[in-house]
Amino acid sequence: MSSTQPDVDRVARAYREPSASPLWHRYGPKARPLTPVQQRCNREFLELAQRSPGAASLARPSP
Repeated sequence: MSSTQPDVDRVARAYREPSASPLWHRYGPKARPLTPVQQRCNREFLELAQRSPGAASLARPSP
């Protein structure tokens, strides 16, 4: 039988799966919630970014 697909069983035994990174686990300190001042600042920046023209439109001159 000639197949272009590798033998899955042989490959699975030949290469051991690497251990998971410690960064993938969900234990440890939780992220601090944003303060109301930070939330307001983020909303203002988001509003400003949505109203202003994008960087791509500034790079290309209008015909």
